[in-house]
Amino acid sequence: MMTRDDALRFAVDWIEAWNRRDIERVLATFDDDIEFASPTALVTVGVASVHGKQELRSYWQAALARIATLRFDLDRALWDPESRELAIVYVSEVNGAQKSVSENFRFGANGKVIAVDVFHGVAGQPTRS
Repeated sequence: MMTRDDALRFAVDWIEAWNRRDIERVLATFDDDIEFASPTALVTVGVASVHGKQELRSYWQAALARIATLRFDLDRALWDPESRELAIVYVSEVNGAQKSVSENFRFGANGKVIAVDVFHGVAGQPTRS
C-alpha cells in the first residue's frame, strides 16, 4: 500500500525523469494497459486518449521531438489512499512558455499507474494558490 511519503517520492522521481526526458523511466511506473488522457495528445497525435504503453511511448516521442526546452517544477503532490489517486501539480516550462499543470494518477492493485488525466492551465505566467 502506497503511503503519503511514497506518493511524494513518486512525484519527485516523476518530475526528475521528465526533466531528463527519460520516457522509459516514466513508462516503467505504468501498467501495460495504461489509459492516458491529455489535451496535448489531441493536438500531437489526433486523439485525446492514448491506450497502452506502446501508444503512450509513441505519443511522448512525437511530443518531445517538437520541444527544444522542457522543465517541470513540482508545486505539490496530493495523495488519496482510499482511491489510490495522486495529483501532481507543477509548473511546466516548454519552449519558454510557462503554465500550471495537474496530472492525476490512479494506481492499480499492482502498484502501477493504470490511468492518468492531464489538466493544463493557460500559457503565460502560472498562477499559484
